[in-house]
Amino acid sequence: MTSSSIKRIGIVLKPSQPDALNTMCELAAWLTERDIALLGGPEIERERIEQKTGCAVEQVKPEELAASVDLVLVLGGDGTMIAAARMMGETEVPVLGVNYGGLGYLAEFRIEELYTALESILAGNYRLDRRVMLDVELQRGEEQVTRNRVLNDIVINKSALARIIEIEAYLNRQFVNSFRADGLIVSTPTGSTAYNLSAGGPVIFPSMNAVVITPICPFTLSNRPIVVPDDAVIELCLKTEREDVALTLDGQVGFPLEVEDRVLIRKSQTTFNIVQPTNRNYFEVLRDKLRWGR
Repeated sequence: MTSSSIKRIGIVLKPSQPDALNTMCELAAWLTERDIALLGGPEIERERIEQKTGCAVEQVKPEELAASVDLVLVLGGDGTMIAAARMMGETEVPVLGVNYGGLGYLAEFRIEELYTALESILAGNYRLDRRVMLDVELQRGEEQVTRNRVLNDIVINKSALARIIEIEAYLNRQFVNSFRADGLIVSTPTGSTAYNLSAGGPVIFPSMNAVVITPICPFTLSNRPIVVPDDAVIELCLKTEREDVALTLDGQVGFPLEVEDRVLIRKSQTTFNIVQPTNRNYFEVLRDKLRWGR
């Protein structure tokens, strides 16, 4: 991508970040000087902000944002980046994540680096980290309850008062195991540092072509996490009756499950393309977040 091809930048804000609106207005002025339009969704309250601050942000529907721009800018943390991933649809537009705190697993740029990063991107001097995403289908008999895409993980787990549940797992139609546990996590390399890590799963380098299946507090201690190829089709079937069990996608979207419901998981043809800082590496983020050696 050359600088001349970036004419429209979409913005996704963390709703509870008080400094994000001020940053957005400063950014709108900075982009206007460079003949670049700034677009955002209706949650930005465009009319109120424009009246109060004078900064103009063109409004588009969230599901149309990625297809309408040449770059998506996320102002917030990793949770906002994960939410933005679900907005991408079939597009693979680059995403720049800016964190108001320290380093993030996904939002790797600090707010102080925003304009330096944008200058580099406009000059074509940047690299992309293409993260694997997973397509997820929830099937109930012949009905497709939902179809979604995730960046981090798919989790099946019980409610607080439920007993151990049983989940049958298949890989490319081959029976793997019947897991009796509090639940099961299917994680991408990106999500390996999230719930998967807390449940005892491994950290997987982001560029690995792998998915990890991790039982949550398994009844049998020999049930350990399994790393499988990311192009395999994973099928999970709930075998437990009369328990409150939920399917959770990226920790942000949930659906109640019934006995014999099937969850089909495949590698998505669409990747989530994150603009990476040239001055940092993945292990720097791990050392910072996991406090290695401290």
